[in-house]
Order: sequence, then structure tokens, then C-alpha cells
Amino acid sequence: PTNAQKRAVTEAIEDMKTNKQMNRLLQGDVGSGKTAVAAAIMYNAVKNGFQSALMAPTEVLANQHFKTLLNFFGDDINIELLTGSVTAGKKKIIREKLKSGECDIVVGTHAIIQNDVEFDNLGLVITDEQHRFGVGQRATLSGKGNNPHTIVMSATPIPRTLAMMIYGDLDISVLDELPKGRQPIKTYHV
Repeated sequence: PTNAQKRAVTEAIEDMKTNKQMNRLLQGDVGSGKTAVAAAIMYNAVKNGFQSALMAPTEVLANQHFKTLLNFFGDDINIELLTGSVTAGKKKIIREKLKSGECDIVVGTHAIIQNDVEFDNLGLVITDEQHRFGVGQRATLSGKGNNPHTIVMSATPIPRTLAMMIYGDLDISVLDELPKGRQPIKTYHV
């Protein structure tokens, strides 16, 4: 991991050690390693007895995160993928695993905020590309736990998010360096 990734993980875990709810933006360019940081923080939550949920705006991205987490964790942690295209029978099994606590991490789309999805002990909620979800949708997911810690990930923070950082209760971790072997990102003002 890069120094920026290590710093972001440390900041989040230090927040989670306090008695107040973490509300943190993880901001970094595409390829900066946000998913690896999220994985480390989810691992910490799971090893401390809490479930984690990672919500992505599209099935493609949810599948990508799911496969990445499977590569990171192998069989050490029970991870499930819950999207609209999952069969009804499989959804029922996943919902039962979430409710019983057998599932440690669920990765999914809007499917994880449906009324019939319940968690045993949701302690960490991560939303990727948070600007693609409404405030109500993010609140619905957080409402499935007892004030779970919250991380929103974005490569392009929008003005409302920036205002929340300045005037609200959103802390920020910035991944300002790329892992080795990554091509530099070029950002242009138009």
C-alpha cells in the first residue's frame, strides 16, 4: 500500500475507535486504491464483530468490487453479491445470511436497500460514487444498522460534498498518490 492508503486506513480506524459515528469521504483519482482502503477498513470491522455493506451505483461496478474483495479475502470472510440480476432464490439465501450474521460483507446495488434486507449487526456502510445516490438512499442503508460508521468514496467530489466537508460533519481522507505501476491521471478544466 501507498503511504496515502495507509494514512486513510489509520484515519478511519482511529475514528471507529471513538464513541461517535464516523462520517468520512475517501477521495482519490481513479486507480488510487480506494477499494483497497475500503477492504482494509471492512476487514477491521468484520474482525471486530460487525457486518459491512458496500453499495455501488451499477451492477458492473458492484461485480468488480465483489471480485476484488474475493481476491483480497479468499475464504477468510463470507462475502455476498446482491444485485437486481441475482435470482430470487439466491436473494432469499443472501437475505437469510445477512439477518443471521453469517454474511460478513455484502456488496451490491440498490438491491441492498430494499425493505426485505435486514442485517444482524451492520457496523460499516461504504457507498462508492456516492454522488450517484440520493440522500434518502444512503440514509436507508445506514438505517439498517445502529448508527453504523459511514464512508463515501468518490473520484469527483461534487460541490455539495465539498460544502459538507467545510460546514458539516464529513471528514476527508485523500489518496494523493498512485500505487506503483499505475499510469498518472490527467485532469483537465474545461
